[in-house]
Amino acid sequence: MDNTEIQAGCFGNFFARKSTRRGANSATHVEPPSQTADSSQPQSPYEKSSELKSGEPKQEISYFNPFCDFSYGAQDDWWTLEREPLPSYSAKADTSTKADDISALVEQVLDKYSPSLRDLSLKIHDHPELMFKERYAHDLLTDFMGKQGFKVTKHYLGLDTAWRAEYSQGTGGRVIGINSEMDALQGMGHGCGHNLIAVSGVGVAIALKAALEASPRVSGKIVLLGTPAEESGGGKIILLERGGYDEMDVCLMCHPAPGLPHSLNIGSSNAMQSIQVEYFGRSAHAGGAPWEGTNALDAAFIAYSGISMMRQQMKPDHRVHGVAVLKPEHRRLQKSTYLPNAYKLSTSRGRSDGVQHRNKARERYFDLHQNSVLAQDFADIVGSRYGLVTMQGGSSASTDFGNVSYALPALHPAFAIPTVPNGGNHTPAFAKAARTEAAHEATMVITKGLALTGYRILTDAEFFSRVQASFEQGKVARS
Repeated sequence: MDNTEIQAGCFGNFFARKSTRRGANSATHVEPPSQTADSSQPQSPYEKSSELKSGEPKQEISYFNPFCDFSYGAQDDWWTLEREPLPSYSAKADTSTKADDISALVEQVLDKYSPSLRDLSLKIHDHPELMFKERYAHDLLTDFMGKQGFKVTKHYLGLDTAWRAEYSQGTGGRVIGINSEMDALQGMGHGCGHNLIAVSGVGVAIALKAALEASPRVSGKIVLLGTPAEESGGGKIILLERGGYDEMDVCLMCHPAPGLPHSLNIGSSNAMQSIQVEYFGRSAHAGGAPWEGTNALDAAFIAYSGISMMRQQMKPDHRVHGVAVLKPEHRRLQKSTYLPNAYKLSTSRGRSDGVQHRNKARERYFDLHQNSVLAQDFADIVGSRYGLVTMQGGSSASTDFGNVSYALPALHPAFAIPTVPNGGNHTPAFAKAARTEAAHEATMVITKGLALTGYRILTDAEFFSRVQASFEQGKVARS
């Protein structure tokens, strides 16, 4: 697919879904929408290496975005940039006990590193890269993690832009996994805020390392994965299949979204799969011998029309979107199917007499299974210490982290950052929102909560047993 091909949009706001409060690959560089190029500055080696050389054939990259609208709550209630001044977050709990001493340490470490994390976030935001091309982010983040005392593996498990940073203490302890996403969107830069996800993962890992060092009798390992190609390509799915998550006992990450001020959402997501159907016809003279031809265009349009007519009978949490690509004697229909869970994913096909067709199913993004014990602990922490409100509502978004949540206990809260009306995920407005100081501050609060939940995994055997039991119960319910 070349750079001009249409991408799937985000239609999550077409259907409102009930939310309830919970008790306490293009090869070219993409310019961010809000930045202007400075011709006086030298061009980075990453920009140069990503450009196609003169006369070099274009690489066909399938870049069909999955649904990624993590918004929650009514749009009128979203946290907007004009709504209120930058909040001041402070811990509300007493810090007299040993556990609260660690909590205070985690907060102090993240407050100390916040300017550095902000700098990383802005650099990634201002240098957006598409799926499997996140070379600048890869080098920036691996260099930073190496300087923090982590053992770094670049180009992890055969993926050029995946990476792993680990720190261990003692032997026989539990392993906490963390994810940092890095990829951007074609034409709008970081319209999904992955610059914030990247630095949150880094922050959680650094804070947990400091907590372990302050508790020398605690054994444990921290594994931070830099995961490419969430928007399309399923980087986490590839890493999962290659054993990148095998060692982890739990995996944590977060995602920015529009939502109520100072809030988060721990609901599920939709499963998603893209299916590419190619139709091959035969040319004939339209006036002299039309019967000698076969019409690939008719076959593709019949399929497209049939899928469109199915929509009126679809349930509110089902989605199907399609893109048609036309070439001589060759028509391609690519559609994405979004369903409540992975077991309902299926394919559809259409044909016209004499037309050959070929189906290609792309990676399946499973629905997100939030571990209920992890979610409740995290909600309690950010509610009691920082005053955040936790919502529990489903999202029409899809993420490859859903596949991770099928393999091991996982938590993936969506958290609100201030944006503008109609400025949800996958919009230029959200790309601008992901660069604001308020978005960074909101990210740091979530990062503190994830680090504290992660530390409990490492130190509280009874808590971890409940996490495991919840995960096993979820597997039985899904079977």
